[in-house]
Amino acid sequence: MDTQQISAPSRVPSSGVVHINIRLTDGYSIISNRLSQHRDMSLLAIGLGTHIQSLPAGRRIGVKALAAIFPESEARIAAALRELEHHGFLRRTRERVQGGRVATRTESYNHPEAAARRAGVKAGAGVRAGVAAVATSARVIDPAPAPASAPDPAPAPDPAPVRVRVRVRVPEREPAPAPAPVPASEPLVVREPAPDPAPRLVPSPAAPKPPPPPLPFPRRPSAPLFDEAARLLAGLHVSAPLFVLSEVDVERLTPGVAAWLERGVRPEAVRVALTDDPPVPLRHPAKLVRHRLIALLPPPVPAAVPVVPLQNCDDCDRAFRSPVPGGCGECRDVRAYADDEPCLLGA
Repeated sequence: MDTQQISAPSRVPSSGVVHINIRLTDGYSIISNRLSQHRDMSLLAIGLGTHIQSLPAGRRIGVKALAAIFPESEARIAAALRELEHHGFLRRTRERVQGGRVATRTESYNHPEAAARRAGVKAGAGVRAGVAAVATSARVIDPAPAPASAPDPAPAPDPAPVRVRVRVRVPEREPAPAPAPVPASEPLVVREPAPDPAPRLVPSPAAPKPPPPPLPFPRRPSAPLFDEAARLLAGLHVSAPLFVLSEVDVERLTPGVAAWLERGVRPEAVRVALTDDPPVPLRHPAKLVRHRLIALLPPPVPAAVPVVPLQNCDDCDRAFRSPVPGGCGECRDVRAYADDEPCLLGA
């Protein structure tokens, strides 16, 4: 029966989507998963909402303007806009602008629940401010007391007190904006306030900086090893034009590359590890090469186990492992026994 071959499991999933992501430095937008993974909206509404949130402020997103860009009809685009408005990701109101014209104001929300809570907090604060203003302004003014006079022998009864009515004008408060509708499928989640972060201990600028880590050095340096490392450093600009090193930089970094080569790394692998995905812009290529030589240093190659050679026994001609030729273990025992004790067998 053949021996079963067992291979290491692959890191790539056997099914489902595989993401090939490249780090983006420009031309991207942050879209919430509340929109991109919404279960109650159509794919057309999700895609249109993603497009709207990626547009800059002030861009027109009317039905006709969107239909002129995308192949969908005006009816489908209008239905997708109503769907986004129903789930709270879009809000359209009509306002009067200068010149007596009426314009449509469109607001896009990436977090409808948080926007609704914020609108509720602002509305409650406005109501409390209006009630406090009314309580301060509404005061009852009583008439000033009359000065005391000498008592008469027959005092008449005191007249009825006179009440003065004061008309207080209560300032009109603006109506609170209507909160954005909250989807029924996603209930509001009340989160506790996050604790205050611990203070960061930042050293003073005058504090001494720790010395940089040393550059790796080969255990068994040799002239051919250093020559190969110097040629590799001097030729980095051939495959990576940004990595142009001076002669002093090559001499300083040669021991580090020699340590990589001593540990069994191929020259092409060393070149890729030192020049792959550089920062933009690259101001100091020699410093980047030094950092990668130290931070990405591979482990040393494990020492090879010495193999004991096979020998043929001089007496029985059987194979056995030994660093020197001679007899096997059994034959050496027989010889030792024969030399120590006399033979007891009769002729």
